[in-house]
Amino acid sequence: MTTLFFDIGATLADGQVEADGSWLLRPRPRVLQVLDAFAGEPKGVISNPGAEQDAVAHITQALHEAFPDRFTDDRLIHFGPKTSRAIFDDAVASSGGAADDCVFVGEDHDERAFARTAGMRVAPHPVFTRAAIESRPVFWTRIDVPEGGSLSLLESVAGGTEVVPVHVASPRLVLAMATALGVETLQQAGFTTDVRGQVEDTAAFLIRDDRSVPVPEAFAGASDESRTAAERAMRAAAAFCFASGELTGYPRQISSLGPAPGGVYVAAPTGVPIEEVHTQGAKPGHTERLLPDPALLSRPGETQAEGFAPALPAGFDGTGNGLPSPETLAAVRATVTPEVLRTHVARISGVEPLVPGDPLKVRSRDAGHADNGLVVDALVRHFEDLGLVVRRHAFRWRGRQLFNVEAEHRVEGADSAVLITGHLDSTAQSGHFVDANGDPRPYDPQADPAPGADDDGSGTAAVMAAAECLHALVAEGRAPTRHVRFVLFNAEEQALVGSKRYARAAAAADDRIAGVFQMDMIAGLQDGSPPAVEIHAGSSVPGPVAAASDALGDLVARTVPAITSGFEIQQLTGPGDPALGRSDHASFHERGWAAIAVSENLFGPDGGPATGTRQYHTPGDTLLDEDHDTRYAATIACSVTATALTFAGL
Repeated sequence: MTTLFFDIGATLADGQVEADGSWLLRPRPRVLQVLDAFAGEPKGVISNPGAEQDAVAHITQALHEAFPDRFTDDRLIHFGPKTSRAIFDDAVASSGGAADDCVFVGEDHDERAFARTAGMRVAPHPVFTRAAIESRPVFWTRIDVPEGGSLSLLESVAGGTEVVPVHVASPRLVLAMATALGVETLQQAGFTTDVRGQVEDTAAFLIRDDRSVPVPEAFAGASDESRTAAERAMRAAAAFCFASGELTGYPRQISSLGPAPGGVYVAAPTGVPIEEVHTQGAKPGHTERLLPDPALLSRPGETQAEGFAPALPAGFDGTGNGLPSPETLAAVRATVTPEVLRTHVARISGVEPLVPGDPLKVRSRDAGHADNGLVVDALVRHFEDLGLVVRRHAFRWRGRQLFNVEAEHRVEGADSAVLITGHLDSTAQSGHFVDANGDPRPYDPQADPAPGADDDGSGTAAVMAAAECLHALVAEGRAPTRHVRFVLFNAEEQALVGSKRYARAAAAADDRIAGVFQMDMIAGLQDGSPPAVEIHAGSSVPGPVAAASDALGDLVARTVPAITSGFEIQQLTGPGDPALGRSDHASFHERGWAAIAVSENLFGPDGGPATGTRQYHTPGDTLLDEDHDTRYAATIACSVTATALTFAGL
């Protein structure tokens, strides 16, 4: 008999830590069906709940509440680090059988590699549990949707077989995991498949290449479709060759999964730091981690996005002029100030102690640095002091327990939530570092400073100030009509993984999100440059989300002149938006929700020069940098906060 062991976080369930320290687990799509299909097989858990006090007790209780009568043998429940094969060896021993008679089901490719070294069979998703029992491989597979077909049809077919989507490139192309049985089912339903390598202990990424691609003269007279296909293939080849060249020296190499929007899909083996590869002139967000999700094709946010844009002209503030009310503008100006932003940035970037009265100053918020967790704790305390309902959304990255921070003001009877967001982590990956001999060395995320005052300390500070503004408005007796949620994502610099996990969990929970206002780098302004704000609404996802996101962007664009004069407003929409898919707002586009990212002049649209920070991803991104302008940041933060709170009904 085969013994099945499951990871909890992101595999069995999405997990969050409640304000009282208890865990809440929500089963992932198709998981309950899989567990019930193997009701007669012994089932256990191999998971790491973290080192927090009473974490094991809390996660055990949550496990039995979410999956009653599914995990009944305590001998098969194993909690602890999964950074070696040790815990997997213990699990095999507890089964009473041979290692080959044990299956580990886990999304994390590093953990699957350790399980494999312990002799276990592995599955990258619960859908493939039977395939692992029968020693059938799972493949990366490109699925072409034929003319007359649809993503909804693909969803219905994939949902009944061994297929799990990981990325929707267009209405005609989906990247997925699939077994041979799944591929056969797709083909019988009329879909064309292109089977690539085995999944095993690899993870999928999309690497974008911002370099220009000259199309050969031979295509001068070709159709636009042929030229586009040639450029796509050449860009994919260039991106893959560069990335693979940068990652030589590792025991295993990345493999190409074919052209992707703006670049190439790759499968990266365990231990290969694909997130650290930066092509020359790479723009922010050029690498995206792709997560398996049986519900990826459903896009629950589209229902909310439909009818979104036509409803807005009826009057944004009740007067029909599309502007926040004078009362809201006054409250925002009083609370979202340069001084407030400076204070918050100083604490989370290491200029001042993280917590007043405590001498500790942080060196970094990198996801790989110990100070990341300290900053999370400080943010949680700050939001709790404002009377908000605070949750930490847990996920693992490279063996580390990380958290997104969510703080919510709930409104009885509200039909949806408005999200004001940023990312709390930082990096100094592009900095220049030397060893004791003065020779160049790689960036060490566990030790090197990464203050990230602009990226995205400025956005984090703006979210904190927005929460303080709402607190002041509520104290005055005003109340929004929608829930207002302040969310700070972790590991954005690691291919958007924090917001990807958050949005995936929100979709599975049937969350209702009216709109997302993301602030990512809002303080960078080179001396003498005219102030400008970029409003990014472009989405690679077709349909209602595109129009709804454009409408959100319009609201911010209308508000900026009410905050200040002399600002250049750059609204960037459609497939030409240079930030398309590149910041945390894209994780919500993927699920069909309206979302925008607001930033400094980061991309230099229309061929003009970028006037944002010159210390992007370096240790020089500090509050004291000459390009860091808190007054400029406050104008952008005020504009977004006033728009978002008005959109929430204030």
